[in-house]
Amino acid sequence: MNATVPRVPAKVVLFSILGLWVAYFLLITARGAVVGLEMQDELLWRRLLVCVAGAGVTVLLWLFLRLFDHRSLALKVGIAIIAAVPASLAIAQINTMVFAPIEDQVRQKIGEQRGLNIRRDESGNLLLDIPGQMTADGVQEGGAAAQTPPASIVIEPAPTLADYWRRLTDLALSRYFLLLAWAALYLAIVAGARARAAERQGERFRSAAKAAELRSLRYQVNPHFLFNTLNSLSALVMTGKEDRAEQMIQSISRFYRHSLAEDSTGDVSLEDEIDLQEHYLEIEAVRFPERLKVRVDLPQELAQLKVPGMILQPLVENSVKYGVSASNRPVTISIVAREEYGRLVLRVSDDGPGLPSGHSGGFGIGLANVRDRMEARFGNEATITSGQSLEGYETELRLPMVKHG
Repeated sequence: MNATVPRVPAKVVLFSILGLWVAYFLLITARGAVVGLEMQDELLWRRLLVCVAGAGVTVLLWLFLRLFDHRSLALKVGIAIIAAVPASLAIAQINTMVFAPIEDQVRQKIGEQRGLNIRRDESGNLLLDIPGQMTADGVQEGGAAAQTPPASIVIEPAPTLADYWRRLTDLALSRYFLLLAWAALYLAIVAGARARAAERQGERFRSAAKAAELRSLRYQVNPHFLFNTLNSLSALVMTGKEDRAEQMIQSISRFYRHSLAEDSTGDVSLEDEIDLQEHYLEIEAVRFPERLKVRVDLPQELAQLKVPGMILQPLVENSVKYGVSASNRPVTISIVAREEYGRLVLRVSDDGPGLPSGHSGGFGIGLANVRDRMEARFGNEATITSGQSLEGYETELRLPMVKHG
């Protein structure tokens, strides 16, 4: 048997069986009350006994059907149609055994209501006794009116084996369709369980694919950053600035110790993300000690919100590349966080010269990476805008406010 096939919880199945037979018991009891059957108390407990036995037979039917849960729907339907036959015959036989002792009593009650005597003879024939009647022309001794002798009419001959099976089949047919109705419900429950399991599995696959995409996109950031910093380090060494090169090596070490400590696909607190960018700007400050200025504005109430790790890295790198590096004057890189209409807004800007002449702007490799990571993480709930500003260049991210934990 395929172990991966989801099982319907036993309590769900047992509840469906209980509901079926409770509904059947209530309907039959209501019908008896409407048609005015006598001996309701005597019939009630017998009816309850039959329903309990019917529930037990249905449980056995379920234990058999569940062996085929992993098979095709057509096969399961065929198995249910066949398996319901002996189950319905068993319930019909139990019904016959339970109600047989009082059938004649019920008939007698009905006869008494109509002034008739209904009984069975020694051969098992069902008889109707007709009392004698007065004759119009006959006279007995002593002048009494003549009366015909009482007579008995056979209204139902003693049942034969064929009659027994005919009656049993008649009883079984109603129970058969009852069991088929329950079997259809059970197959629907199984199909629902399989659909939910397939949906959960699909969600796990989507989550795994999403995690792989996020991991891939984040791993694109580190080589790009490392390439830039190694170029800067090489320039310092070649120009004989060993002290500043050593300072940069220490800063790079702190940066990677911080960045690699986080899950490559997980979120980090906004406070940690901005702290990481400050480490990076410390590295670049070794290259531009007079030109690089940093301004960070992080409200305390936003510090613990969760954002994708290193999501700001390409934006800060662009500000260094197109703002600080391309200018001969001091340039301030600003990292600002704020809340607007229930969303987290992150803005990275600089007051440098902006994009160089002839640069078309738009989404380069760095910005495209940020956009793709945001889409993979938040779908259409996050947006990114980037372009020239009055003071230089800025990029703005709008993200859902994901709280810690």
